[in-house]
Amino acid sequence: MAGVTKRFGEHTVLDGLDLSVRTGRHVTLIGPSGSGKTTILRLLMTLAEPDEGTITVDGQRLFPATEKEVREVRKKIGMVFQQFNLFPNMTVLRNITEAPVTVLGLDRDEAEARARELLELVGLGDKCGMRPSQLSGGQQQRVAIARALAMRPQVLLLDEVTSALDPELVAGVLDLLRDIARSTDITILAVTHEMNFARDISDQVLMFDAGRIIEAGPPEKIFSAPEHDRTREFLGAVL
Repeated sequence: MAGVTKRFGEHTVLDGLDLSVRTGRHVTLIGPSGSGKTTILRLLMTLAEPDEGTITVDGQRLFPATEKEVREVRKKIGMVFQQFNLFPNMTVLRNITEAPVTVLGLDRDEAEARARELLELVGLGDKCGMRPSQLSGGQQQRVAIARALAMRPQVLLLDEVTSALDPELVAGVLDLLRDIARSTDITILAVTHEMNFARDISDQVLMFDAGRIIEAGPPEKIFSAPEHDRTREFLGAVL
């Protein structure tokens, strides 16, 4: 991202943001609610457009770009949302296979084989025929993670993926994401209020406030020796 500004009415959510993430790196965005973190993910998913600036992914334009260019870039990006966003009328298996078949053009048998492997990975190999309403929140989020991975993304976006879960389910989902981060070369950009998770998976932590990055560095620096007063204030409140 270069010079990205996003406004909602008179409110500037992102203010001339410059953000670069190297391939294979794991970057977490921390900071108070309303500081623009989730807006970054929405822009990368083309759920919103910036008012100013440019966005590229793996050297390809995402904004400004033609519809064809956007479609090609979007194939490289997966996202796990706060609220799961599973299709309630589809089985778990169909939720995972729908996009690989319709967007990537995979053969359905191949897509289903991949989906079953991913369900085993997330500990839900026996839930293929169930519908989302029959699963717990933690199980639904695991399905959402499997669905994102089914697209074989180069970039995985995580938007406060535990915020809608009961506290007792949070640890299991975070452990799964830690395993994925350690065992793959996927680039991860995560918005989180789980500071221990950010410390564990990150190559770099970015502290946001009022639509700007006010501090950036490796987790050991940000969490142990932050330089900015606002970073110290925020971490003092959440740790």
